Amino acid sequence: MIRLVFTILAGVLLGGVVHLVSVLALPRIASQDAYSRLTPLTKLNAVTQLPPADPGNALMPYMDPAFAVAVCRYDLSSGPIKLKVPVSQAYTSVSFYTRNELAYYAINDRSAGKKVIELDLMTEAQHNDLPEDEDITAADRLIIDSPTTTGLIVLKALAPEPGLMPQAQASLAASSCSVQTDQPAKQAEAPQARR
Repeated sequence: MIRLVFTILAGVLLGGVVHLVSVLALPRIASQDAYSRLTPLTKLNAVTQLPPADPGNALMPYMDPAFAVAVCRYDLSSGPIKLKVPVSQAYTSVSFYTRNELAYYAINDRSAGKKVIELDLMTEAQHNDLPEDEDITAADRLIIDSPTTTGLIVLKALAPEPGLMPQAQASLAASSCSVQTDQPAKQAEAPQARR
């Protein structure tokens, strides 16, 4: 009797360990994650609007048909990204995900408090390489440190009524996500100024 109880307990424990390991490993080994599905549809370091959500063509899970959605698939290996998103009339949000779909930052129009959500996305190493500039304070410039060099930025604009969807889509169409070109010039000037 004790052997039977011990065997059942060992089987349950082994099953729990196998289940836990498979659940934790699945996001890293899945071949059809959101990043992979969006790669053929999007350009690198550019904003791409996604088609409206319906049950037959959901590119990402939990897409709400009341939102216009755009995606920026980013790669920070060539430099920091400058993101600008004009806010829509109702509600606008920006969410940041790593390559493995780990959410690490989100901001909306209410917390931004401006007509345009504007920020710089960079790795921690790129952030550390920024020159110390007394004219620019942390309040003037929102800098987000990405834990990985590649990932997704998901932009959403709410259309509270179906007739307002073109306005929400136009708001996202005016967004930009591009590699900063003026950053290397600032870094080149900083060492010269110290001499």
